[in-house]
Amino acid sequence: MDNKKSPLKAKPLRQAGQSVQEQINNIFDDKVMPYFLIPLILILLAGLEWFRFFHPSKPQPITATVLAVISLMYCVPKIISVRQELLNLRLGRDGEKAVAEELENLRETGCIIFHDIIGNKFNLDHIVLSQKGIFVIETKTYSKPRGKEAKVHYDGTHLNIDSVGNKDDILVQAKAESTWLKDTLKESTGKEFNIKPVVVFPGWYVESSNHNKYWILNPKGLPVFIQNEQEKLSKEDMKLVAFHLSRYIRAS
Repeated sequence: MDNKKSPLKAKPLRQAGQSVQEQINNIFDDKVMPYFLIPLILILLAGLEWFRFFHPSKPQPITATVLAVISLMYCVPKIISVRQELLNLRLGRDGEKAVAEELENLRETGCIIFHDIIGNKFNLDHIVLSQKGIFVIETKTYSKPRGKEAKVHYDGTHLNIDSVGNKDDILVQAKAESTWLKDTLKESTGKEFNIKPVVVFPGWYVESSNHNKYWILNPKGLPVFIQNEQEKLSKEDMKLVAFHLSRYIRAS
């Protein structure tokens, strides 16, 4: 039995166009791949028979068996590794969707929300624009151990996750993302804005004793943190940043 579980208590809401995308995936899997693989296999068999026609030889079951075993030994671990990769990606995707749903509530307070902004070989999961500031939000979704309490610990310097270990590299990533956004906006708008790096852990209990450099939070706590900030941006600057971000996203 798997001793880990998803930290998400409920599946995220469905997205616009998701049903159509599922239909596309199903059509490809059910109505394209079989009709691609069957002719391919038959073409290979035909090629083998033509080879035997021009080069008569006795059957070689031992050689074929050895090759089959070798291929299984090579391919099965690859399939297993891809399966785990897909599971991790799906967990990460669902975590980002769950955080996006939490962030949507901020629109009622006048915030502007952007999701999945593509950079140079990386992406920003979420950006929140508010008169309280600009927040870059990195979502980290980790499976939780079953049957035991699990927490995220941040002391202002180090980040540790129960059952995972030290993850200071996440802090480095969050800082790099906020710096990239700051530089990008300065280049685009001619203005320099302070960017707050935020890391959220859906479904985890977070113990954070210092919030000066980073906000390390459960996503449900983010609205309160933003609300408690002093105003830093005018409405004009919010619109300016939103305009340039929108233009950047459409051009990416």
